[in-house]
Amino acid sequence: MTVAEIFKTPIFLAPMAGVTDTAFRVLVRELLDEDIKNNLLMFSEMVSAAGVHYRNEKTLAMLETVKEERPTAIQIFGSDPTICAEAAAYVEQLCSAAVIDFNCGCPAPKIFKNGEGSALMKNPALLEKILSTVRKAVSLPVSVKIRLGVDAEHINAVEVAKRAEAAGVDFIAIHGRTREQFYSGVANWEEIARVKAAVKVPVIANGDVRDFDSLDKIFSTTQADGVMIGRAAQGNPWIINRLLKYFLTGDKLPPPNVEERAEVMRRHLSKIIYYKGERVGVQEMRAHAAWYTKGLTGGAELRNLFNRAESVQNFLEVIKLIDGQ
Repeated sequence: MTVAEIFKTPIFLAPMAGVTDTAFRVLVRELLDEDIKNNLLMFSEMVSAAGVHYRNEKTLAMLETVKEERPTAIQIFGSDPTICAEAAAYVEQLCSAAVIDFNCGCPAPKIFKNGEGSALMKNPALLEKILSTVRKAVSLPVSVKIRLGVDAEHINAVEVAKRAEAAGVDFIAIHGRTREQFYSGVANWEEIARVKAAVKVPVIANGDVRDFDSLDKIFSTTQADGVMIGRAAQGNPWIINRLLKYFLTGDKLPPPNVEERAEVMRRHLSKIIYYKGERVGVQEMRAHAAWYTKGLTGGAELRNLFNRAESVQNFLEVIKLIDGQ
């Protein structure tokens, strides 16, 4: 998949740990209109380069993709240039990834403490070396996802983006918040615009896009080449198709009704059980159920029932209550 092909459908599903697994990516693609179904690039959960290096079983399982979800960008994270390059090469050898993405944005304390994810914003020279080494190790397109900086006093996204471009990345995604903000406050689209103006490679803007109006505003403010949808897709897998359809045609598809939401929940549950088994699938589906039921009548009670569900049958019985609204 070339970079030009990637940006023909410039709305992207962001990498989100615990969310964008194979089941979710397959579901999102199934909900796309036929004319865009085969083009949308979605990003995997972040995968540890060290885990790949040591052939950790759970880590390697996260690299597996299925044809129903592709094209997929596999996101890796780490802090050792050699190990990151080795992981990228391993991913490329699997012949299922369309893009190698590198994480320089995760704010999680454990990741940050290890000098990985958004901690690399503090060390642009090391990040440049990592990206350069990864770029030399693979022939696939390489991208990087960054933040504005570690905190408001150390916003250095422009410098980091320039170094990433010098290292040979094919495009850059930027979340308009600092590491210190995590996901609070308001995304700073003006800083994303500064990054876009500073580099020649395509830039993807990320942060606070939830509807048609915010999609228009982030494009006009940042002049970005694409937009990445993250938390707005949680419990709302339809949003990618709705925003893409609007961007490409101007059509504003209506949000799903209650019955459609319940049916997609069943499909999501079925997929997550298929890929992860009933025990793990039911546990992980509880978080998704909380997002799906946000804003529904009796949502709090529904979430309590889902959290107590211990089997597929339990889950399906609670979903029936949504159908009845």
